Amino acid sequence: MARRGLKICCFTSVVFLAILTIIIVTLSLTIFKPKQPQITVQPIGLENILFNHTLSMLVTIDNPNYGSFEYKSTTSYVNYRGSTVAEVPIVHNKIPAREKVNMTTSTNLIIDKLISNPSFGEDVASGCLNFTSTVTLPGKVGVAKIFKLHATAYSTCYILFHIQSKAVDSNCITRLKL
Repeated sequence: MARRGLKICCFTSVVFLAILTIIIVTLSLTIFKPKQPQITVQPIGLENILFNHTLSMLVTIDNPNYGSFEYKSTTSYVNYRGSTVAEVPIVHNKIPAREKVNMTTSTNLIIDKLISNPSFGEDVASGCLNFTSTVTLPGKVGVAKIFKLHATAYSTCYILFHIQSKAVDSNCITRLKL
């Protein structure tokens, strides 16, 4: 009799563990699968790029994941035609799960590097300046407030500044690596 009860208990345990494994694998491949965060960069308070040395930016990060992302302080670089024209400090922050966070940051443009670029005159004459902003955010992803995984978010933003209208178009590509 005891042997039959032991077999039933073992069989029930194996079935339970198999169902639990299937549920965990399914959730990790669907709901908890990391999605790329959406980052938008919008310069603010920029009246005239040729005379205003301070560049302020509004950075919006939309985290579509079910886990939070906490990153360390780092630096973003703004490039113009291959030359770094600004270094933007990014302070430590935590982006909650499935939320959008707005951050403002500012930096001083290195006007000498901008103006001395051989393509600067042509770009001013065309009415548009193309900038590229890159940042690497090392940090941790928190899943269900239980697991903490090391992750790094890489972002490249292409920023087009229209001189006449002072309008800015930005397109950011973000990649999350676990």
